[in-house]
Amino acid sequence: MKLDVIKLDGGKAGTLDLDEALFGLEPRADILHRVVRWQRNNAQAGTHKVKTRSEVSYSTKKIYRQKGTGGARHGSRKAPIFRKGGIYKGPTPRSHGHELTKKFRKLGLKHALSAKAGSGNLVILEDAKLAEAKTAFLAKAIKEQGWKRVLIIDGAEIDANFKAAAANIAGVDILPTMGANVYDILKRDTLVLTRSAVEALEARLK
Repeated sequence: MKLDVIKLDGGKAGTLDLDEALFGLEPRADILHRVVRWQRNNAQAGTHKVKTRSEVSYSTKKIYRQKGTGGARHGSRKAPIFRKGGIYKGPTPRSHGHELTKKFRKLGLKHALSAKAGSGNLVILEDAKLAEAKTAFLAKAIKEQGWKRVLIIDGAEIDANFKAAAANIAGVDILPTMGANVYDILKRDTLVLTRSAVEALEARLK
């Protein structure tokens, strides 16, 4: 698969051969769903907590006499049926994460890249470098390209000026190659890869 390589100002910078094993697959929704679910579950804090009847603060004195009231027999205001009593079988802190093999995670990333390439929402950029950290210049370039919700993936490290310039632009996210993941790729409308990002991804996913 061949794609044109562009510069940030919109100029042409040649073409690039993309590996069909990474960018030419038929995207499978079931694989993408499983990987995204794994990511979101691992990101969930799991700190939800309620107080049981042993943890709520009430006197342990019997609330009324055992017999003669015409009501049910109760010994504690901590019982779950009372207002502000303990919660029965409520949530407790736990991990929501589950295992997913490295092989399957790699496969999911390949299908995410292929989904963007197949839909025409993949752009190859010569490089993501700026001489100065100027937000106005970068915002104008992104607007001219027609990118609204875009994820830019660079090589091993992100250029400091480019990162600083993009920090205040809404809808623009930047990741190094090792941060590339299925959820962030699918969440954005356009995926922009630099030449170095393509090389690193091909080396990482072989």
